[in-house]
Amino acid sequence: MKTLHKFILKSYVGPFVMTFFIAMFVFFMMFIFKYIDDFVGKGIAAGTLSKLFFYFSLTTIPMALPLAILLSSLMTFGNLGEHFELSALKSAGLSLQRIMYPLIITIVLLSVGAFYFSNNILPITNLKAGSLLYDVRQSKPALLFKDGVFNNSIDGFSIRVGKKEKDGKTLRDVMIYDHRAMQGNNIVLFAKGGRMEETPDKNYLLLTLTNGVSYKEMTESEKDSRTHPLVRDKFEERLIRFDLSEFKMSRTKEELFKNNYQMLNLSQLRSTVDSLDKKIIKRKVDFGKQLRKSYYIRSSSFLEKPDSEGKGDIRGVLAHFSKEEKANIVETASNIARSSKAYAESIANDHSADYYSKLKYDIEWHRKFTLSIACLVLFFIGAPLGAIIRKGGLGMPVVISVVFFISFHILSITGEKLAKEGSIPTWQGMWMATFILLPIGIFLTYKATADSNLFDTSAYVGWIRKLFKRFEKKPVSS
Repeated sequence: MKTLHKFILKSYVGPFVMTFFIAMFVFFMMFIFKYIDDFVGKGIAAGTLSKLFFYFSLTTIPMALPLAILLSSLMTFGNLGEHFELSALKSAGLSLQRIMYPLIITIVLLSVGAFYFSNNILPITNLKAGSLLYDVRQSKPALLFKDGVFNNSIDGFSIRVGKKEKDGKTLRDVMIYDHRAMQGNNIVLFAKGGRMEETPDKNYLLLTLTNGVSYKEMTESEKDSRTHPLVRDKFEERLIRFDLSEFKMSRTKEELFKNNYQMLNLSQLRSTVDSLDKKIIKRKVDFGKQLRKSYYIRSSSFLEKPDSEGKGDIRGVLAHFSKEEKANIVETASNIARSSKAYAESIANDHSADYYSKLKYDIEWHRKFTLSIACLVLFFIGAPLGAIIRKGGLGMPVVISVVFFISFHILSITGEKLAKEGSIPTWQGMWMATFILLPIGIFLTYKATADSNLFDTSAYVGWIRKLFKRFEKKPVSS
């Protein structure tokens, strides 16, 4: 490897690693803020949260990698231009493309790696992250008792603790409503004190009540509903066992999520799309056959005479029937028509659902390639742009990178939305951002190669002055 190549790569690796992990952190924090309410107060184990955070940090790579390539390439060539190293290399007879050559090879390799990640690793990561997030969101909040507040987390009970001591186990002034019989508040327990402990296997909560009394309103017979008898039972100690199994997070089988379009690779996506195409075609054929078989009548054999325009006269079909028979025929025809309409609407809804489902799989198929191409396109925007502005660091490069990345992201989202709605073909929607930004990258590369003062305001001011001078009137000679 030449010394120049080592120098360029060394200048690029540092900014790339830094910006990549910063971008991953930013996108990961967006995930935390989005789902923070699903994590808090559920007593989820640290190991489970670590797995979830790890999986979702991997899912941020498709967003972080293009941004890191754009920002790091802009910073690298901006630093080279700011310290006149780029000018020295060009004065030695090296073109910009020759200087960019080692980074072009590096970005190509990164793009190939991004494609492999998107096709082989990301579907598995989405599967594990999606199934685990579903289980976390479905799990119940942890059983926490606050002083003076009723807790309804345990099914069939409403529990209020007047005061909980510092040890977290000793309770004072306990009130319990037992709703297990589904007959309202007919069973109430009061206790001056109590103690709360979990069994060693964490499956049950043992609540030992002391110095209490229970009240039960009898509603077993019709007489009880009139007299409202009440049974009062005093106790010195009573043990109540609560089942805590419902508070444990249960894992759902990952097989239930594996057919989601985000969890398939290219071959699986193409196979699913082909199956949907065959299903749509088969439904159209079956629809026509079923409609002919069940509801279609060849009316020409029933028509007696044509009308003035040569068409059959339906009145002739009913002329030989009585009024009651005509009413029955009309009612039967109406029922058949309504059934046909309902059947057609059902088939149309199924067709629409399959069609939009197919669009999602098509979009995901194109997404596998757009990530890799986006890395190349954004590099050919960032590198020549850095060579033009000749500013390094995290100031101007960050601002310009964010502007281009937001534009890329908005175009991608817009194209994907239009493709999902079926307004434009999926390939146009998914490649819209690339088609728009690629000419910009080619233009910037051309300008950087020609050492154009693209952002030099004095050049534009001079051009405007020359333009105005052309319109100035020449003095008239005497």
